[in-house]
Amino acid sequence: MPQVQAQFSYRRHPDQDVPGKEPARHPVIVVGAGPIGLSLAIDLAQRGQRVIVLDDSDRIGDGSRAICFSKRSLEVWDRLGVGERMVEKGVVWKVGKIFLGDAMVYQFDLLPEAGHKMPAFINLQQYYAEAYLVDRVHELPEIDLRWRNKVTGVAQHNDHVVLTIETPDGPYRVAAEFVVACDGARSALRGLVGAEFSGEIFEDQFLIADVKMTAEFPTERWFWFDPPFHSGQSALLHRQPDDVWRIDLQLGPDADPTVERRPENVRPRIERMLGHSQFDFEWISIYKFQCRRMQRFLHERVIFAGDAAHQVSPFGARGANSGLEDGENLAWKLDLVLRGVAPGSLLESYNIERSAAADENIQASTRSTDFIAPHSRQERRMRQVALQLAKDTDFAKRMVNGGRLSVPSVYRTPLSTADCDQWSAGPLPGAHMTDAPLHGGDGSTFLTEQFMRAGQGFTVLEAANGAALDVPEGVGSIRVGGGSPLADETGLFAKRYDMTPGAAYLLRPDGYVAARFRKPDRAAIAAAIARASGRTQG
Repeated sequence: MPQVQAQFSYRRHPDQDVPGKEPARHPVIVVGAGPIGLSLAIDLAQRGQRVIVLDDSDRIGDGSRAICFSKRSLEVWDRLGVGERMVEKGVVWKVGKIFLGDAMVYQFDLLPEAGHKMPAFINLQQYYAEAYLVDRVHELPEIDLRWRNKVTGVAQHNDHVVLTIETPDGPYRVAAEFVVACDGARSALRGLVGAEFSGEIFEDQFLIADVKMTAEFPTERWFWFDPPFHSGQSALLHRQPDDVWRIDLQLGPDADPTVERRPENVRPRIERMLGHSQFDFEWISIYKFQCRRMQRFLHERVIFAGDAAHQVSPFGARGANSGLEDGENLAWKLDLVLRGVAPGSLLESYNIERSAAADENIQASTRSTDFIAPHSRQERRMRQVALQLAKDTDFAKRMVNGGRLSVPSVYRTPLSTADCDQWSAGPLPGAHMTDAPLHGGDGSTFLTEQFMRAGQGFTVLEAANGAALDVPEGVGSIRVGGGSPLADETGLFAKRYDMTPGAAYLLRPDGYVAARFRKPDRAAIAAAIARASGRTQG
């Protein structure tokens, strides 16, 4: 693994020596030190919460695994202090091309507009992402990261959870007000609380080969249907850092995974694709699609996130990216509940919002899978017609599906307020904020940067019009134009938000729009905050 610390030491913790029957008690325990668990822990720590992170391993995972991270994920990581490092190391891309045979039939641009701090996507091996997150964890004294701590038991009580943990020094118990399970698709905690997955397991098998080579291919996502080098199947090519390339090859349901993953059998396939043999293998794996989820993400005081809660196929990069959205949705709500400023029922909104997001991702992933691996001869014929027409017709382009890329979910729940005014543009209540370029006293900046500086709570985004808006105590403020320090010199802020003088948006702590007003006042803002915090209904 290149230039990252891959293995970590076990250390004994004082919690293992607590005398008596009552275990040490903490606010939050996160189980799983992957990208989702580490990001959630950092988010909680930046809000002032003490967090324990437990992982049954002592190392960062082998292989590149997840590699495609979306603009939304990068904005989350930027707020957590690692975004710029991820982008600096990652391969930035936004253009995808889809081929039928060796002819391109469709091209898309995921971020055609300028004026965003973060790119549409980066490709970055998961071990780099995890290493950077671990480095950030070590900077935060609120987080206690414990390697080789395996959860083997869960006991739920009215106001806390007790975990039994196995270590090299033997078992011990520890308690928390809440436990968040981020322990992956094979989640041990899911079994310990008696929960199950439901959904579909697809029979088609796919080969992943990460190869190291020098190549002149552009930094784009290339997807083939029925390529000349892999007849009758599909293929995918992506660049990663360090001259590593991700290659996915469809194998079909009858392939023998033991045979197919042998390097001597993989090499001829890659040679046919590339036309040469000047490459080395970094990682080889075989996988099947799974589109499944838990019925509920909340099990009393044990909360599930990421692959522990839901799984989708890798096409569309919806796995890790949706898991990071889980963590951001949960962190601010859990923080408010732990501080006693929101009722415990607020956490049910996490289950509602992220369950809907999981359903949306599973539906998109299933449709991609059905297009990539048709179930019948008729479906295959329909796909062939769509691909042949896509080169010349817009309606057929919309039908072509080589994996629709991850986008932020839109929540339609009671935490979002219905619009009372007319808007011609801008993110709806329940949608995530859109970035825009701004100019401040110290030069160019972005709206997402100003949101980070406004604090960790609710924030009013205002088109300044004279005196500053009277906002409730503890609410952040971003004022643009009207003589304020921030100016909309490009006009993109006003365009993207349909901002007239005096208009305002109320942003939740995760950057989602809670409400928007043409003529806001303190009472209306306070009411929207109470509703978004679960303190009132309606």
